[in-house]
Amino acid sequence: MSNQHHDILIIGAGLSGIGTACHFAKEFPGKSLAILERRDRIGGTWDLFRYPGIRSDSDMLSFSYKFRPWNKRKVLADGPEIREYIQDTAAEYGITNKIQYGIKITSADWSSQQRLWHLTALHEPSGETRHYRCKYLVCCTGYYNHDDGFLPNFPGEENFKGTLVHPQHWPEDLNYQGKQVVVIGSGATAATLIPAMADRVGHITMLQRSPSYIYSLPSVDKVTAALSRIMPERWANALGRTRNILLYRGVYLACRRWPKMMRSFLLSHVRRNVGPDVDMRHFTPKYMPWDERLCAVPNGDLFKTIRSGKASVETDHIERFTENGILLKSGKELQADIIIAATGLRLQLLGGMSLSIDGKPCPVGEQMTYKGVLMENVPNFSWIFGYTNISWTLKSTISAEYLCRLFKHMEKYNLEVVTPLDNENNTINDNILGLKSGYIQRDQHLLPRQGRSYPWKVLMHYGRDKKMLLKDPVEDSRLEFLSARQDAYKTQVSRVAG
Repeated sequence: MSNQHHDILIIGAGLSGIGTACHFAKEFPGKSLAILERRDRIGGTWDLFRYPGIRSDSDMLSFSYKFRPWNKRKVLADGPEIREYIQDTAAEYGITNKIQYGIKITSADWSSQQRLWHLTALHEPSGETRHYRCKYLVCCTGYYNHDDGFLPNFPGEENFKGTLVHPQHWPEDLNYQGKQVVVIGSGATAATLIPAMADRVGHITMLQRSPSYIYSLPSVDKVTAALSRIMPERWANALGRTRNILLYRGVYLACRRWPKMMRSFLLSHVRRNVGPDVDMRHFTPKYMPWDERLCAVPNGDLFKTIRSGKASVETDHIERFTENGILLKSGKELQADIIIAATGLRLQLLGGMSLSIDGKPCPVGEQMTYKGVLMENVPNFSWIFGYTNISWTLKSTISAEYLCRLFKHMEKYNLEVVTPLDNENNTINDNILGLKSGYIQRDQHLLPRQGRSYPWKVLMHYGRDKKMLLKDPVEDSRLEFLSARQDAYKTQVSRVAG
């Protein structure tokens, strides 16, 4: 048994957890900080996923930390490179020795009397139960289940004589040399796997119920490379980062404002890349752009693989698995030695731990988020949740900077507890993501609720969020503070400058 006390506890040592810890360590060197990580290594998502070709789906200039820019010219980095980048950042900023591994948090309970979080955890390697206390709890666990991906029950699955794989649990010893492979899915994972495996397999087929929007990006940032030869590299990187943020934000807004025009633009882009011999129904989604995430492929590698004949696409529904592959509703049978079910994720919030206040359960799916960072009705708690329509790290970074502002404000005025409260009935029946992706629709009840207006409405807008989190006063009538010297102190906007 162990019982540790810290000023700040961060759950998760992935991209968000390490980045947030770096901000805290720099701004509050006197505070006790620890990171609890379930896995036995740094990296989070980038340590978990090991399938062929795993890579970022955002450009690395905006996906990397602003305080430690990506200094390579590859636009979409692969998983091992990103994992190494996170590890090196933790080492450089003195975070590595603050991480405790193998820790699965099972519950977190806030004690109003003690003004502390009490965490119960399982040290999985030893089976030992451990207990932690902290003044402030920060959750950086992402939004999906690390134990299990989404795997439908396929009719006749038990009859299949080959190998069935989910990319989230990729077998290290999987031999696909010369094999017939079918990848079920049309999203980023399928688009990554197919070109990565195509040169070694006999043939690989992407089987999809419906297509996704796919677009090509250059694999190398030649513009930033050229600029770095005539100006300091940090200037070139900063310009490239700003360019990419504006470009991707502009594309997203254009898709929302002129969906039919952007649909035509994206489909014409695909048509040029796949060539005249490929049936465009395989690349023509039924939904509008950004109802689901767009899928980027470097140098059009997926399109080139299909055009070469090494891969093919089938758009159909599965009737059942057979001994030798998959029978489709159309009557066609796809032969397969290996079937890869790139069928998505399972949503999971807070790493699966239960949250309670004074022993009373506090379901996250019934709360709103305050400025997308704090949790309604939950004292001294925040979660770091990135963007889904641009680089995740942009939001996680400004969220961490906002928390630094908040903590400094609380220190200055001797405040001990902060709780966001909604006294205006802002909740609406919508989740914070606003996407129609299958994995979100399946488990959207788990996600926090969307608010009707500022600051409960999740904007997914980098420019507005920067103002809200970094410029607007910390002081807000929607925040209730408890002072270390008084029973209660409700904020008044006019009393204290942010």
